Amino acid sequence: MTGTEFPALRLRRLRRTPALRRLVRETRLSPEQLLCPLFVRPGAGVRQPIGSMPGQFRLSVDELVREARELSELGIGGVMLFGLPESKDPRGTGAYAEGGIVQRAARALKDDGSPLAVVADVCLCEYTDHGHCGVLEDGEVANDATLELLARTAVSLAEAGADMVGPSAMMDGQVAALRRALDAEGRGEVPIMAYAAKFASAFYGPFREAADSAPRSGDRRGYQMDPPNAREAWREIAADLAEGADVLMVKPALPYLDVLRRARQATSAPLAAYQVSGEYAMIVAAGERGWIDRDAAALESLTAIARAGADIILTYFAREAASWLS
Repeated sequence: MTGTEFPALRLRRLRRTPALRRLVRETRLSPEQLLCPLFVRPGAGVRQPIGSMPGQFRLSVDELVREARELSELGIGGVMLFGLPESKDPRGTGAYAEGGIVQRAARALKDDGSPLAVVADVCLCEYTDHGHCGVLEDGEVANDATLELLARTAVSLAEAGADMVGPSAMMDGQVAALRRALDAEGRGEVPIMAYAAKFASAFYGPFREAADSAPRSGDRRGYQMDPPNAREAWREIAADLAEGADVLMVKPALPYLDVLRRARQATSAPLAAYQVSGEYAMIVAAGERGWIDRDAAALESLTAIARAGADIILTYFAREAASWLS
């Protein structure tokens, strides 16, 4: 006997009680590593339910501040802000307007003294009347013309108080464009969380309802990643690192755990993963029908994301998960 064979080796010994399982647990979740996505809209006293995302709301600025206070009390690490503007136009000017809806929300959170990390999404899709993530030229999204507007958006959000900006448009060179603009405007301390490997996913549907951001024609497959491509994902990640990204994101999370794992093995940079709207909606819907244990499935999915290598998890379960983990 070598001492590593049955019956000397009985792996069930350390599974016998909850206390023993907790003691040897390899992957640990905490509320501080969670970012809660929030949708902010005009108005006051507004808490508008999102039909395809039960339990999620479009919030006016005052309600968002109230929500942030509660999230802070639960120990959640931060919020990711998405905006629904009063009006839209071809160039998405609401994204970089000084008085834009997310800019107002960021200022309100800072004025309220929120200890949460305030992360602001940088994209044009919620603000353009055509629903694409950049400006259109001859019916196609123009990469380089979009970079200038994304950079203006990032600076505007940083000036409003955002602690970090997250470019999600999947334009080539977007991280470098944001870094140059932030540095030039004296905002060199603001980090960039790059949506580095963002796939053209079927799991975004509920978000597009929530943010009113579906393309009016065509789709986003010409700039978001093709789902079969894992090697290309690493090229995107490596490019964003070279351009100055401080945090890297894989989106969606569960369908792309292989990509997340490879990124974890290849870089020491902080990694984020976004458990997107469709992932959330599936778990909630199955739970409502009694097909699965909703809370257990949600927690198991978050554990899988952390186990694959995510340091930061964006999830609509953030509020509930914080209470489960306390």
